[in-house]
Amino acid sequence: MEELGIYIHIPFCKKKCSYCDFKSFENINENIKKEYIEALIKEIQLTKNNSNYIVSTIYIGGGTPSFIDEKYIKEILQAIYKKWEIKPEVEITIEINPGTINKSKLEAYRMMGINRLSIGLQSTNDYLLKKIGRIHNYQDFLDTYILARKTGFENINVDLMLALPEQTLENLMQSVRKIINLNPEHISIYSLILEENTELFSKVQKGEEALVKDELEREMYWKSKEAFEEAGYIHYEISNYSKKGYESKHNQNCWSQKEYLGFGIAAHSYLEEKRFCNIDNLNKYIENIKKGNLEENRIIEEKNRTKENIAKEYMMLGLRKIEGVSISEFQRKFELNPLFYFRFEISKLQKLDLIEVDLDNIRLTKRGLDLANIVFEEFV
Repeated sequence: MEELGIYIHIPFCKKKCSYCDFKSFENINENIKKEYIEALIKEIQLTKNNSNYIVSTIYIGGGTPSFIDEKYIKEILQAIYKKWEIKPEVEITIEINPGTINKSKLEAYRMMGINRLSIGLQSTNDYLLKKIGRIHNYQDFLDTYILARKTGFENINVDLMLALPEQTLENLMQSVRKIINLNPEHISIYSLILEENTELFSKVQKGEEALVKDELEREMYWKSKEAFEEAGYIHYEISNYSKKGYESKHNQNCWSQKEYLGFGIAAHSYLEEKRFCNIDNLNKYIENIKKGNLEENRIIEEKNRTKENIAKEYMMLGLRKIEGVSISEFQRKFELNPLFYFRFEISKLQKLDLIEVDLDNIRLTKRGLDLANIVFEEFV
């Protein structure tokens, strides 16, 4: 059977962060939340079920999934379990934020079969947390983390960010050291990306905030990498580190171009070599689903995808992984030798010292990790 991933988008937050451009809403009343969850469950029920698939990962993201009542999460999971066959060792992740969680929610998540938490921290510095619009402080995070451990969660990811406005290298490394000392199974650390139509973008445009210099951002990246690896974490993807055996299965499947279905507004899917996403209008999404118009919500992102498009995408996604792209796996999947098929791109990138090739892998070099966007542009 083919493995299938499921992504669930919960677009509600207690407060939207200043840097966030994900489709999410604050100050939404309970009736709208209830209508949305009902629509999302109906979308699951209306989706065609191919008996050749078995669900291996379920990822509940947002927004802030822990902001809504836990009964809604239970109802969504029940709908998934009724629709598909579920792999016995399925990975079920839910994103949670300090300030939206308590003991009863965590216990309920455990009872539902959720076995992985992703906690949004971003920084251990309270000044920086307030500056980027987080609703919690570091102590709130600690309380949440300790409570999660006491509740029995043995697979926890912690999110950090680097290159925040006014963040120094020492600020970042204090956060890195504190999280290492907590010993989570997984750590994600992302560079701030300034997105249009966010509060932070507006402040930067007005000169009220300033981004850190590129040189400092790269130093932050390499210093944090060094610290995580010295602590025994495996750097397995550009922005992700884990203890052995705790790599995110959901993310690994996406980077390996495996199939997944997304439910909820703005959720993306990849099925039968087609990429599509749902509309991002909350009211229209609910209205369409109520009428049973599933296809009205879905937008094909790229029509007439060719083998070349799919191969380029596979290469681009695979290069996000530190191990890179397996030459033999590429040959098995596409019946093509990537060293010949992408000979011009590979030659160009090798001359720039951005990628390297060994007996069975094509991977980013140290310089390639610094300039990954340039590498990926070659395969777009």
